[in-house]
Amino acid sequence: MSDTTHSEKLALVTGASRGLGRAIAEELGAKGWHVLAVARTTGGLEELDDAIRARGGAATLAPLDVTNEGAMAHLAQSILARWGRLDLWVHAAVHAAPLSPAAHADPRDLDKSVACNLRATAQLIAVLSPLLQVGRGTAMFFDDPRAGEKFFGLYGATKAAQMALARSWQAENARTGPRVLIETPVPMPTATRARFFPGEDRAPLTHPSVEARRLLALL
Repeated sequence: MSDTTHSEKLALVTGASRGLGRAIAEELGAKGWHVLAVARTTGGLEELDDAIRARGGAATLAPLDVTNEGAMAHLAQSILARWGRLDLWVHAAVHAAPLSPAAHADPRDLDKSVACNLRATAQLIAVLSPLLQVGRGTAMFFDDPRAGEKFFGLYGATKAAQMALARSWQAENARTGPRVLIETPVPMPTATRARFFPGEDRAPLTHPSVEARRLLALL
């Protein structure tokens, strides 16, 4: 994949293979950013790469699992060695556990939810913060305030914990940077939402590409 020039901006998108992450990565590529796309799904990343190239952009694909701590540490080291900085980190990776009553939560889904939504986020903040400091960059997180809603126990609890961590980082960085944005996307017809709301009329929902443009305008 092509390197950035010194003047090009570098964006890391975690959870880039589908949904809002995919739409944001594609839009960034079209706007001239070099996109470092992270996701577990190689096929989805390759489709993203084709879409970015079709719009005149460039990407580097990283088929990795954000819960793999060694891989994420190596990723940060590789960004430092190759680019020396990071201008933007968009964190769209999430584990959406199946809906279930709190009394019947699957321990395996609890472990996956904590690993992806909280532990991986904490590690990524730690390893990416120095790179964002150098680039005077921005980190963007997405809230989904489901905590306390019935059947959303595992997802809602771990998503709320992720947001609490992000808000602490945001407050700590208020004067020194990096800048931390926390936004709540509008409802979109994503695969995750379809799992949560099967049979929902998707026509009124906002397409991820439209929401991606709105969110990126906040940078």
